[in-house]
Amino acid sequence: MKGPSSIALLNFIGLSDVSGRSTLRALAAEFIGTFFLVLVGCGSTSRGWSEDYAPSILHIALCFGLTVAAMVQVTGHVSGGHINPAVTVGLLVSGQVTLLRTILYIVAQCVGAVVGAAVLQAMTPDDIGALGLGSVSLGRSVTAGQGLIVEALVSAVLVLVVHAVCDLGAKEPIGCSKVAASPGPLAIGLAVGTCHLFAVPYTGSGMNPARSFGSAALAGAWDQHWVYWVGPILGAVCSALLYKYVLQERKGMKDNDVV
Repeated sequence: MKGPSSIALLNFIGLSDVSGRSTLRALAAEFIGTFFLVLVGCGSTSRGWSEDYAPSILHIALCFGLTVAAMVQVTGHVSGGHINPAVTVGLLVSGQVTLLRTILYIVAQCVGAVVGAAVLQAMTPDDIGALGLGSVSLGRSVTAGQGLIVEALVSAVLVLVVHAVCDLGAKEPIGCSKVAASPGPLAIGLAVGTCHLFAVPYTGSGMNPARSFGSAALAGAWDQHWVYWVGPILGAVCSALLYKYVLQERKGMKDNDVV
């Protein structure tokens, strides 16, 4: 007979959670969502269409934010609409997704990002250029430590918003399946766009390790790439714990109750 600790471990790993057609659909959704995020979002960085044309920070922020909102709306009912390894890790920490599903999602997200960057490269004329296919880099005089903090903070904002629009009490196996309900996707997209307005001059506003990986893989831009993995994941872990143990409303809790 399995003890409580063994059952808890099996539930955390999630062997029974990653079998069947539903898992394949979820992985396809994560691939598609991240594919279009990189294709459209990174495509917004294209410059050179005319002598005086260059995308502004507002232009890029709106494109990324609205694309995220659209893709979360499209994929939320299938996979939870993560399309970001940091979001997936955050939901793992708060107990909303299993370890195996987390690993599979991150692989699907990274593959989708690479394919999206490859299609963007193929369809962009050589004399136009898309700023290194949207690859991110630290701003002038920004140190790796400063960039790490910026990436952690903007990712923390995103993961806090994701948790806020999800029903954490539902215990759904894919975590945030109710995120597709309005106004969830819009709130998440606004968080992405707002953080881009702040962070683009500092780090290029990666916020998403898969998005950063896809562009770097095709452009060969690996300088300080670790910042765009460690920062978002660190921010995701901290914000998931913050939401779960401080901000999440408990059933039966009254406004004047002490947590």
